[in-house]
Parts: sequence; C-alpha cells; structure tokens
Amino acid sequence: MATTRIAVIGGGAAGFFLAANIRKSNPDTQVIIFEKAAKVLAKVKVSGGGRCNLTNSFAKIKDLVHAYPRGHRLMKKLFKTFDYEDAYQWFEDRGVRLTTQEDQCVFPVSQDSESIILCLKREAQKNGTEIRTRHEVSRIEHLEDGTFRLSFTSADIAPCCVDRVAITSGGAPLPKDLLYLETLGHETEAPVPSLYTFNIKNEAAHQLMGIVVEEATAWIPGTKFKSQGALLFTHWGMSGPAILKLSSYAARWIHENGYRFPLQVCWIEENNTERVAEELKHIQNQHAQKQLASIRPYLLPQRLWNHLIEKAGLTPDKKWGETGKKSINRLVTLLTSDTYEVSGKGSFREEFVTCGGISLNAVSHQTLESKHCPGLFFAGEVLDIDAITGGFNLQAAWTTAYTVAQHIGKNRPE
Repeated sequence: MATTRIAVIGGGAAGFFLAANIRKSNPDTQVIIFEKAAKVLAKVKVSGGGRCNLTNSFAKIKDLVHAYPRGHRLMKKLFKTFDYEDAYQWFEDRGVRLTTQEDQCVFPVSQDSESIILCLKREAQKNGTEIRTRHEVSRIEHLEDGTFRLSFTSADIAPCCVDRVAITSGGAPLPKDLLYLETLGHETEAPVPSLYTFNIKNEAAHQLMGIVVEEATAWIPGTKFKSQGALLFTHWGMSGPAILKLSSYAARWIHENGYRFPLQVCWIEENNTERVAEELKHIQNQHAQKQLASIRPYLLPQRLWNHLIEKAGLTPDKKWGETGKKSINRLVTLLTSDTYEVSGKGSFREEFVTCGGISLNAVSHQTLESKHCPGLFFAGEVLDIDAITGGFNLQAAWTTAYTVAQHIGKNRPE
C-alpha cells in the first residue's frame, strides 16, 4: 500500500493534535506540519496566562450555545465522537496530570503550558511527524489526479506535492488571509475579533480600577445579547468573564456598530426592581440616622457603592432617613440597570480569538472535509467556530482535530 502524504498547514493546537491522532485511522501515512512562524504552539504557550486552560468541565454549561456562540450545533454533533471528557482522558493517559478549578476550567497540575506543549510534540513525533517552520503557504492547487501542490511565500522553498491537506492555521485576523482558500471555492465568514475588553471613557468609572463584582449581569440594550459573571473595572474600562462573554456573544453586532454602543449592568443578583426598592426602604427604616455610604446594600464593594451614590446625584454622607423617594428610585435603577458608553475595544492579553473563517456550510459535518475540494480538511479556529473564555476554544481545537484525524488518512475507493 502506498504511503499517503498529508500536509498539516498550521503548527498550533489543532495541527499538533491532528498529527498526534492521525495514525489511528491509517498507519501508512507521512505527516508534515507547515508552520509560517519560527516557533510552533505559540498560542498554547500563552493560554491561561501561561498555564494553559486546555478545556472545561462544562458543568456550568446547560446549552452549548452559551459556550459556542458560533458553531454550537456542529460541536454538539462532534462531541459524540470526542468531547471534553475524552480530551481530559487523552492528556492524562499520556502522563499529563490535570486539575479542575472551582470555575470549572481545566489546567495541568504543573500550572505550566510547557506540559501540554511537550506532550503534543512528543505524541506527534511518535507518529513520525515532520515539522517545518518558516513555511508560509501562499497557494494550494488541487490537481487533476486529486493530489495537491503547495506553494510558499518564500521563493527559496520549492513547491510540495501531497495527497491530503488539513488546514489548521488558526483564526484569520484579516479577510485577505482567507483568499487562498476562497479561490478553491470555499465560502467564508468575515473575520472579526470576538474576545476582548470594553473601553469606557468615563473618569469616574476609571477611579474604580481593581474592583471586582463577582455576580454581575451585563447586556446591550435593544438587543438579545446578555451575559453573567464576574466583572472587573480596569484603568481603561471593564473586563472580566461577564464582559468577555458578552464580547463573544455580540462580536458581529459590536463590529458592525464600530465598537461604540451603550452598555447596561446589573450590579447585584436581584434584578426585580420592586424587591430592590423594598430592600432599600427596609435599610432606610432600620438605619435612618446612618449615612448612605455606611450601609452597603447587597454587600457591594464600598467604592462602587459610593460611585453609584454620587451618580444618583447624592452625597455619601447624606443620611438614609433624609433620602427621598425619587432618590431611592434612582439608586434602584443604578443597582439594576446602570448605563455606560463603550467607546472601543481593548484586548484580552495574548489570548485573542477571531470569529469567522471557513463557513460551516462549506464542510461535511461528519468529517470536516471540504465539500468543494475532496481531500482538503479543516480543523480549529480557521473554521467559523469560536467560544467564550474558559478553555472552550482549545476544546474546539481538540475535537475538530480529532475528527479530521479519523478521516483524512482513509483510502478512497478507486
């Protein structure tokens, strides 16, 4: 039986996981990873602040749409073959001990991404995988005999012919990065950022830098986009899981609106305004002679409560008993639907994620093989699948790469 030459374009998480699993489908394969940069697995190295948040327990995810704003239906289908429990077991079986944090994020016990990088490299190399760095593919030609010819941006690198191709090149920051795939007939979704913090030009809010509200709800008024979780004030605006999730859910809408839009926040776990009003009136009756600043409803952080008092047009030293009904109502509104103006986006350290890429309509949902170009497969962030923060994006890489690995090496009937 002739050896099947397989090119994996992209030396990231999906590319290496694919190479590490490919021999299970066909032992007569030769795998070559082409990476345009000088180093492989760079994004894995910085994941989770250098600790590598490689998956999630999914214990808090009731519906995959809450983890995968784009691609949840496909992920549900692929999870039947390889899900987060399989990924957890895969790494542990290969000597990487894992731990699940209280927030359900999964990390190596070593708390070092090198544990994951070394494992991926070792398992790929066990399969005889060849790694070629500084090889940026500029063109893919599908030849009449069903094989492929790869050309590279460097004139010093000769074209390479292979039998199969797997695109695992990660997110495409710019539409032009997908042109070489569009020329093969693939529909694409325009790439836009999908995981970032919000810039807010509000000096009073900037004074709250460092405050964390553990259970906040953030939403964009007039839309369906809403998220919950911890919210962090920064020197440029807001961050934390609540904001990062909202940026993911609303990525395309925010992009279309130029990253400028109103943001509303409920600072407390109670969103029923009548019950909140009753709570403030109860405080007023019990502590009429106390200053507003001295009694924090719902145990809000002190600086945030002082900020809301002043935003309501009051002073922190005003007594509860001297606070009128209209002022109480303003405080209720601020506690349950405080409003800010977002003026742009920041970044989430190096853990950038892009939504968009190869349209899911362009691939088989069973194998992730191109519908337009037989023998060409896709895995990882190059597909129009992206997730909220918490290990979900790397899980998509493991799942899609494993799926491709099970099919790309299979022989075709003559």
